[in-house]
Amino acid sequence: MPLDWLYGSLFGVTLTLLCYGLALLLNKKLSSPLANPLLVASVLCVGVLLALRIPYAAYEAGGSVVSLFLGPATCALAVNIHRQWHWLRRAWLPVLGGCAAGSLFSVASVYLFCRLLQLEDSLTFSLLPKAVTTPIAMELASLTGGVPAIAVAAVLISGLLGSILAQPLQKALRLEDPVALGVALGTASHAIGTTKALELGEVQGAFSGMAIGISGLFTSLWLALFF
Repeated sequence: MPLDWLYGSLFGVTLTLLCYGLALLLNKKLSSPLANPLLVASVLCVGVLLALRIPYAAYEAGGSVVSLFLGPATCALAVNIHRQWHWLRRAWLPVLGGCAAGSLFSVASVYLFCRLLQLEDSLTFSLLPKAVTTPIAMELASLTGGVPAIAVAAVLISGLLGSILAQPLQKALRLEDPVALGVALGTASHAIGTTKALELGEVQGAFSGMAIGISGLFTSLWLALFF
């Protein structure tokens, strides 16, 4: 569609907000893990672009504006962490241990599967940081010889899966400890998992937010030591 207004930033912002608003309404009505707002909004955005044959560059002009809020939104997690500081002071050692073990398992399991599937090194190093937040994953992939774009896709998929499977796995494993659940979500599913943790409770959200940073540090350490 060769319309000038499509190439302005207003289009990308408007489409993103509308799709996410519809996704939130759908999530409330269905109450299903598969109706994850981020997943549904992404599908809706892609569907609109394909149906109207709108080039991605037209959307990205406005979509990048929305991405600017990622940093402030992540920093805002510190507010909830401060509110739950009395919990954090009592559980700092289990949190460190959980983040260290979780990040190591993530890196080791990805490396093992990549070797079993005989994937190229560039793809392997792109997938290794899949459990950390996007800025860290992109930098780690770049430093180790991976492809940052593939790392971003892997981060998105792992985050969505963690968010979708969080409650079913919680029920199946009978995991009631809010600290353990928060650390698990933050370590395995970074910021997307943290949004789900915040839905489950303030304690879960606080520990998940803290786990994002700690797991990012441990993942960087494991890659530096072993790769």
